[in-house]
Amino acid sequence: MGRLAQTDGLTEIQRDILATVRDFVDKEIIPVATELEHKDEYPTDIVEGMKQLGLFGLTIPEEYGGLGESLLTYALVVEEIARGWMSVSGIVNTHFIVAHMINAHGTQEQKDHFLPKMAAGEIRGAFSMSEPGLGSDVSAISTKGVKDGDSYVLNGQKMWLTNGGTSTLVAVLCKTDEGGSSPYKNMTTFLIEKEAGFGPNPRVPGLTVPGKIEKMGYKGVDTTELVLQDVRIPADRVLGGVPGRGFYQMMDGVEVGRVNVAARGCGVARRAFELGISYAQQRSTFGKKIAEHQAIQFKLAEMATKVEAAHQMMVMAARKKDSGERNDLEAGMAKYLASEYCKEVVEDAFRIHGGYGFSKEYEIERLYREAPMLLIGEGTAEIQKMIVGRRLLEEYRIAD
Repeated sequence: MGRLAQTDGLTEIQRDILATVRDFVDKEIIPVATELEHKDEYPTDIVEGMKQLGLFGLTIPEEYGGLGESLLTYALVVEEIARGWMSVSGIVNTHFIVAHMINAHGTQEQKDHFLPKMAAGEIRGAFSMSEPGLGSDVSAISTKGVKDGDSYVLNGQKMWLTNGGTSTLVAVLCKTDEGGSSPYKNMTTFLIEKEAGFGPNPRVPGLTVPGKIEKMGYKGVDTTELVLQDVRIPADRVLGGVPGRGFYQMMDGVEVGRVNVAARGCGVARRAFELGISYAQQRSTFGKKIAEHQAIQFKLAEMATKVEAAHQMMVMAARKKDSGERNDLEAGMAKYLASEYCKEVVEDAFRIHGGYGFSKEYEIERLYREAPMLLIGEGTAEIQKMIVGRRLLEEYRIAD
């Protein structure tokens, strides 16, 4: 373990968790990641290993069978996992977000029903906001939930569900006629329990997961659409039991997700730096190792600085959320900086590898295809800058 991306003030338990995860990544993920990624194969054995480590219950309170750890611990674990293979971090990310939303906003019955099974990894979560015709413009969603007696009938089409096929619980954001006239007050989050798999779902009539979306990177983990045709959901599966609060519940989850994406960027960037500085000390040109050339040393210095800066900003955003304070500004900054720096560090490591960086035999080729996803996941860089800009104007508003 190198000097970069260290975190001050961790408890002994946090350090033990990270050491265990780091060892798991080095032994169980890195040796097989590139092969599985090239096959676009779901990492079944890795997921089982994470279940045994209790990682699916990392942030779930102890009273529900989880470890009751903080967002900071979660972010640092994600950073370590993404260092091994970013797709694996995606498998736990949506699960963590749904668990957070249920714990923070769910009814007591919903917590009692879902959280113990989620902590054990028996129920795996996914969440769904985006739709085919829109991205970050959440207020424009058209998927509709209509009250019908003791149930709601859902119709619409969702897009970009990570774990859409393998999950057994999906938190789905829909428009409803309840809650208020504002587009932000007439949305409701529904908790849909389904069977894992693709095609029409045998447990939920009218619900279909058409299949995996083929991607340039971020393989292994399934990314899907979700089609709802007259899907009937009991009213007690409205998150929190009260309609009209879905937008705010989802945005709370997205703040967690943005810290997660920042952590993923930190992990991928750190791995790219490790690969780059290692290769630079092995490859020789003009009679000496390329690490001895000043041009490469400058590149390594820039890469290391970006790895360190992104990590520290991610840690700050996680700690802000853990303190109970609003962290949309810090989460937006961290997600923006970490994803941009990740892309740059990966590209520099790719350049250091020269022609070999273009070969599928070298790990950097995989990282080069994975990094772009972070530029758009949980809101594009442009969306993050809009969020940050608006929050700064709130904080620094001058008197009229």
